[in-house]
Amino acid sequence: MRIGVIGTGRIGTIHANTLSRHRDVGSLILTDADPARAQELAHRLGETAAPGVEEIFRWGVDAVVITTATSAHAELIGRAARSGLPVFCEKPIALDLPGSLAAIAEVEAAGTVLQMGFQRRFDAGYTGAREAVRSGRLGRLHTVRALTSDQAPPDAAWLPLSGGLYRDTLIHDFDVLRWVTGREVTDVYAAGSDAGPRMFREAGDVDTAAALLTLDDGTLATLTATRMNGAGYDVRMELAGERDQIVVGLDDRTPIASTEPTGPPAADKPWTGFLERFGPAYEAELNAFVEVVRGERANPCDGREALQALRVAEACELSRRERRPVHLAEISGGTSPGLA
Repeated sequence: MRIGVIGTGRIGTIHANTLSRHRDVGSLILTDADPARAQELAHRLGETAAPGVEEIFRWGVDAVVITTATSAHAELIGRAARSGLPVFCEKPIALDLPGSLAAIAEVEAAGTVLQMGFQRRFDAGYTGAREAVRSGRLGRLHTVRALTSDQAPPDAAWLPLSGGLYRDTLIHDFDVLRWVTGREVTDVYAAGSDAGPRMFREAGDVDTAAALLTLDDGTLATLTATRMNGAGYDVRMELAGERDQIVVGLDDRTPIASTEPTGPPAADKPWTGFLERFGPAYEAELNAFVEVVRGERANPCDGREALQALRVAEACELSRRERRPVHLAEISGGTSPGLA
């Protein structure tokens, strides 16, 4: 199998490393907006670098992995679909619903595969939570509390391109909330704060956000995110039911300290970022993509699944901006894919 990797930044490099050593992948063709960066990575991995995207499609590949800037995702997905190629793409499909719907339409018209990169679906903790909920171990689920906290903010120049805290960061929580619970979000109420560094205000974004979501069975979920969590990178999900309560992301590296006299000690080596925290999950999702391309398993996260998470993010952004509750029915593209 020959795979084209478009984009060799941080996550592209991780994915290229995973695919290069995969037993079912014979070779890679790498390209990037910075040709020297692609060339250096190709040399290090013993793979081939291409001058640009044109060569990826002209030289011939069996599948494409897209890890470029978000602004290029939709066009590249469409091009791969028209070429009859299966695609793995980092989230999101696009930063808006029309662009996402157009790309999905191209994939569906071509009858090809689009697997989206929501790596938390492959994390052991979230997988265990899903099993606990679906097995009935918790009883009736009544409350979910989730958070994503970055240790340090991104570069100021990247903020205007990110889509904002809901679309860039909390979209992972929106996706995994649906995946773990098997329920759909019906209503949201969201707020945000830009009281931190000025660069967030200049970008029209917030550095901290919170949202209250109601699921279609009445379960309440609170989700928070921040770019300013100096203690470390913190991603958790607590699920409380009538019988039991569990938590994802609580281990000896969770960057939190107890004030109780008998509480656990603070982490000696707290998580510092998403690549470190979710390393095994990133590898697992690429292994799954290879299996999808080989026809050995069903697509674990298609474009329609990603669209639902983006719809929740759009609803939260609208709620924050207009300071009101928002029904998901107000957000276009609402055909549910149906969660297994």
